[in-house]
Amino acid sequence: MNKKQKKMLARILVTAVLIVILGQLNVTGYARLALYLIPYLVVGYDILLKALKGIRNKQVFDENFLMAVATVGAIVLGEYTEGVAVMLFYQIGELFQSYAVGKSRKNISQLMDIRPDYANIEGEHGLEQVDPDEVEIGTVIVVQPGEKIPIDGVVEEGNATLNTSALTGESLPREVRVGDAVISGCINMTGVLKIRTTKAFGESTVSKILDLVENANSKKSQSERFISRFARYYTPAVCYGALALAVVPPIIQLLVGGTAEWGLWIYRALTFLVISCPCALVISIPLSFFAGIGGASRAGVLIKGSNYLETLAQTKYVVFDKTGTLTRGVFEVVGIHHSQMENERLLEYAALAESYSSHPISRSLKEACGKTIDRSRVTNVEEISGNGVTAKVDGVSVAVGNDKLMHKIGLTAISCHQVGTVVHVAVDGIYAGHILISDVAKPTSAQAIRELQKVGVKKTVMLTGDADRVAQQVAQELGVDEVHSELLPADKVDKIEALLAKKGDKEKLAFVGDGINDAPVLSRADIGVAMGALGSDAAIEAADIVLMDDDPMKMVSAIRIARKCMRIVYENIYLAIGIKMVCLLLGAVGLANMWVAIFADVGVMVLAVLNAIRALLVKKL
Repeated sequence: MNKKQKKMLARILVTAVLIVILGQLNVTGYARLALYLIPYLVVGYDILLKALKGIRNKQVFDENFLMAVATVGAIVLGEYTEGVAVMLFYQIGELFQSYAVGKSRKNISQLMDIRPDYANIEGEHGLEQVDPDEVEIGTVIVVQPGEKIPIDGVVEEGNATLNTSALTGESLPREVRVGDAVISGCINMTGVLKIRTTKAFGESTVSKILDLVENANSKKSQSERFISRFARYYTPAVCYGALALAVVPPIIQLLVGGTAEWGLWIYRALTFLVISCPCALVISIPLSFFAGIGGASRAGVLIKGSNYLETLAQTKYVVFDKTGTLTRGVFEVVGIHHSQMENERLLEYAALAESYSSHPISRSLKEACGKTIDRSRVTNVEEISGNGVTAKVDGVSVAVGNDKLMHKIGLTAISCHQVGTVVHVAVDGIYAGHILISDVAKPTSAQAIRELQKVGVKKTVMLTGDADRVAQQVAQELGVDEVHSELLPADKVDKIEALLAKKGDKEKLAFVGDGINDAPVLSRADIGVAMGALGSDAAIEAADIVLMDDDPMKMVSAIRIARKCMRIVYENIYLAIGIKMVCLLLGAVGLANMWVAIFADVGVMVLAVLNAIRALLVKKL
């Protein structure tokens, strides 16, 4: 507990003791009133002050006003014990709620404890610890075993095992060596690393992640907005309803010649006010979303706002990019066919022409070449989107790409009878052969497709720019319902538009991509999900949800977390409104007293908060 919570606990205990003592005293009249005002003011002075402040600021109708009117009214009617007890139990509920929220925030802070405190820089007298904000791009920092990597960079010296669980939710360590890119927030478990920073601390992965988690609650869901609107109209309505309950029945009784019984009806009206307090809804719904986002963060799923969590729970169509999402994106050269020159020379031409590209196919060509790539030999590079690359290598014209590129330059490509990605090569205007490259599905891709169907996803779709034969084979292997191949980036957007037009109004479509080249599609889908986005600025910026590693099963986890959270939200709404409506009716007809009112208010709030905290608990698949 913090200092404020401990102070409130002390006030509650003092009040409880005083109520017990006063219950044993045989005191009547004004002396009894004066004695009961002591515990009442001890436990409730801050509520009275907040109610007065609200009246002064013309924001009258809130829970503080309801509690103040109800308890003061009870005391005026001579129900001293009940008046003090209502305030006491209300404050107990508030303390519990404050502690629960604080505990949730603390749990999330611990789970996301990735903010580095310092960075090590080599100085004249050994290692010096400096503020990560002060480290400039290009500085060499030293990370020792047990320390967090403070800033994104590239390993200059050393090798080590990194613990990435705070970022990805996975316990499997990652090995890094010289030349590997590393991101902030990972913990160095073994060797000493020297890392040359590639970003400022404010732009590093750890800063972006913390910013996403801290600001996620600023994007409200429809459920939260509904509760805010509901409370805005509900509270004044019940206040006027209570006033009517206190005044109308006695007047009617007088008109028909009976006894007014003002005290009885005012007591019922005060009970009505206590029951009507909307604390359970106002507190538990935002807490449910907060806990859901925190639980998702623990599992390596970053959700940028509760509105996206709500949308994800309604997802019925999941569209995947292929390369790097469902497949490993690690291409290997498995054959060179119809070559008009030595295979090594053809491969060297292709690797040099592709040397400026970061596409996985380009990397596989460079790796298969096995030689140092001298970019000074390459000029006039032109990348043709969806087709390939043309360039001059040692002054010779080279074109590397698909059959569309060959057609574009007036050549006929020879088709390959094996399944894989075919890279055609033309040298000096003559078709020189093709290189066959294959990609393999990720180990969990097929399982992820099956699990998505189990959680109620109607259709899974795969979009790819790859050849139709390759796409069909991968789709059949994984069990994807629908596949569209040989697509340019703009074609993918068109396919998403067509799928959006076919789905129902309440059904949502999610697109899952690697986040590097899929920004237009990510932004056009109902919800964009970037997979395997560690260190990818484009992914974190463009997507609504970021999966912090490249396991397709994380998408299943994300949907299950979202649906569990929304189930808890609706449970709390039905619980709070249902019990309150029943108790309001009982109170209006005199079958519920102040003690029932206390349960309807504080008891329901405690139950709702306990239920909301369940959203923090996430089972690993």
